[in-house]
Amino acid sequence: MSTLSSEVSVSFDCPEGPNGDKQIQRVASRSAQVGGGITVSRILPSSQRRLVGAWCFLDHAGPAVFSSGSGLRVGPHPHIGLQTFTWMIQGEVLHRDSLGHVQVVKPGQVNLMTAGYGISHTEESLPGEDKLHAVQLWIALPAKDAACEPAFDHHPDLPHWREGECDFTLLAGSYGSRKAPSKLYSPLVGMDLNSVKTGDITLNLNPEFEYGFLVVQGTVGIQAEQFQTNELAYVGRGLNQLTLSLSAGCRIIVLGGEPYTDDLVLWWNFVGENQDVIGQAQRDWRAAHARFGVVQGYDGDPLLAPDLPWETN
Repeated sequence: MSTLSSEVSVSFDCPEGPNGDKQIQRVASRSAQVGGGITVSRILPSSQRRLVGAWCFLDHAGPAVFSSGSGLRVGPHPHIGLQTFTWMIQGEVLHRDSLGHVQVVKPGQVNLMTAGYGISHTEESLPGEDKLHAVQLWIALPAKDAACEPAFDHHPDLPHWREGECDFTLLAGSYGSRKAPSKLYSPLVGMDLNSVKTGDITLNLNPEFEYGFLVVQGTVGIQAEQFQTNELAYVGRGLNQLTLSLSAGCRIIVLGGEPYTDDLVLWWNFVGENQDVIGQAQRDWRAAHARFGVVQGYDGDPLLAPDLPWETN
């Protein structure tokens, strides 16, 4: 999905409380719109929290119900220096890209697109579809891999299991002996947790990772604090376990990773190590440079790249 985000800084650890406990940072969402007039809750990046590991962008779309013939419709737009990660909860979305891939992502599936040096793509609801509930994330590529060859992968089968009254789906990285199939360039983890009943669940954490817990539905209690739908709870490094108190029907997205330490600028649909990289990408998109290719089969115009804020008088 397309965005109009500005520069991003490197993440930081949560401070410790007077007893040495990790203080949980509460990150609020804000409303944004994507193609087709779909309203999303945008959690990352924000002034409160720029990244969680290399996870640098987080939109929660829906749950939305719309009339047939409307829905998500995002025209051709470019990316560099990142991976787009789409986790579908309800509804179906058609992806097309400049590499020639045409792929529908359905509930319980992940689409992972690696932009690298440059790629363009479209996203749209299928004809007759009237629902959309999804989480879209971006992963900032490390500087050494930022100009890699673009790629696209579809993952219809992900590790899924139950612990107590909570269903787990491993979206990215590894958890215990389980490993997701997605190709990553940084140490990361992503999981979907869906509780059937009210109860507690204790997660095993990597003490080298920082973590974010996005509440998609319901409420979550963490260290005596309650987090509501579309709030993210951030926890810094150093924990081996964390207990979550989940409401009935609660759904959360768990994100974790080693803190991202490379220089990073995030603007519009681009991630780069400095403004020069971003500026070149903007000029190349406007000039229809071959690095971004052409998306075939989409009936509509490409998105226009806005002016660079640091070049505006």
